Amino acid sequence: MSLRPRLYDLYVGRVVLAAVVTTWSVLLGLDVMMALSSEVGDFGKGRYNFVTALANIAYTVPRRAHTLFPTAAVIGSLMGLGRLAATSELTALRALGLSRPRLSISVAITLALLTGLMVISGETLGPWGQRQADALKLAAKTNNAMTMARYSGLWAREGDTFLNAQSGEERIERGKRYVQLSDVRLYQLSEDGHLHTLTHAATAEHHEDGWRLRGVRRLEFGDRSVTEQRIPEEHWESRLDATELASGVTKPRNLSSRDLRASIDYRTRNGLDAREYQDMYWSRWFYPFNVLALCLAAIPFAFGSLRSGGFGKRLFLGIIFALGFWLLQMQFGRLAGAFHIDYRIAYAIPPILMLTVSGWLFRRRSS
Repeated sequence: MSLRPRLYDLYVGRVVLAAVVTTWSVLLGLDVMMALSSEVGDFGKGRYNFVTALANIAYTVPRRAHTLFPTAAVIGSLMGLGRLAATSELTALRALGLSRPRLSISVAITLALLTGLMVISGETLGPWGQRQADALKLAAKTNNAMTMARYSGLWAREGDTFLNAQSGEERIERGKRYVQLSDVRLYQLSEDGHLHTLTHAATAEHHEDGWRLRGVRRLEFGDRSVTEQRIPEEHWESRLDATELASGVTKPRNLSSRDLRASIDYRTRNGLDAREYQDMYWSRWFYPFNVLALCLAAIPFAFGSLRSGGFGKRLFLGIIFALGFWLLQMQFGRLAGAFHIDYRIAYAIPPILMLTVSGWLFRRRSS
């Protein structure tokens, strides 16, 4: 069986591409409209208005497109192939000697190209756009163009030292980004688990040369004494990465795989729960496999069963396939988190099941 693209590959691919893009545009448009309507409640806070909200939502379009693509792919594939089946074009192609697997490859090639673009977008444009959207909204609502992100009640751990900051923000100064924490407390434990030192700093800033503590008051606990030190400013030797603190207040789904991997390593190194980040990290790796497996599993329905069905039937089947698959995958992900199962296994099972069902349907319809 030759895998070299032929004229019928281009034709089938063009029909499927048009159906996927059309479905994708409709879903994305609805999602954007719903997101914009949810921003109405924030109008009037600071400088936040309709124009700012529109720009904010526009920045999130790459992330939304990445999220909606699998659903658009399966619905669009069924609608495109259903159109060919309804006009007997699939039957004509079969009469020319083209097998169902060969026609499925034509669809898979088109979807693989789109999926590759989405993977790149999900690792670059998606996280970047979300950061810009968050920065734009926060700057408008707080009337502070320097503030990039705010968070409170932050806790972090590095070895035997625990950090707590009541508030913090990411800032930009002379084109350089830095993190500033306020009302910071550092709890350092001794080897036997007792509190060794308690350090309070008015602010802690992370620049290129590391951490600087300002307004420092340190209490050192001995066996029967407490020693107090007051230091205007000092350098804090720490491997605690400001990027990790910033990612700690960003939803894992808005991070790139690289940032997710760094967050997982940081949490694992310091004994923190990393399951939410592991879940999202491995979902990114299985994203292209899931899209292709979902669409290939749905393709058998285009051969024969959709010939007599109209637009409503194809749309219904596409939605059922998409919802069923993502619900199945979500349940396996939750089971993996609850029972500490390897997420790679949890994310591999649903597409394998779908492909198994697809193979069985192909053999049944061919017999």
